[in-house]
Amino acid sequence: MTLEKPEIDRPDGPPPAELEITDLTVGDGAEAQPGNAVSVHYVGVSHSTGDQFDASWDRGEPLRFALGAGQVIPGWDQGVAGMKIGGRRRLVIPPHLAYGERGAGGVIKPNETLIFVVDLVGVN
Repeated sequence: MTLEKPEIDRPDGPPPAELEITDLTVGDGAEAQPGNAVSVHYVGVSHSTGDQFDASWDRGEPLRFALGAGQVIPGWDQGVAGMKIGGRRRLVIPPHLAYGERGAGGVIKPNETLIFVVDLVGVN
């Protein structure tokens, strides 16, 4: 299966108050459960501008993390759980499940809602 870096359209309307999870492609491989080490490719954009702030695709290397262990923002721990390998999921993550009032590294504004398209490529 060959995946390509997704394009994320700038959203219309106000950002959601709660995490929105949309399966764009349902995978048919192993299911990601809390406690698994998972590998994902992703693109992240700011809801307010539609501008990309990060993408594993641009580094050519998926992100690996322990699901449910707090190594990533809460919206990821919640939003990646239940995905199956080969799946692509759109996550719209409100600030309280992302970086909140702090923002992040000068690239994510305080209280920014984040949109990610995440591809699950591995579960261990």
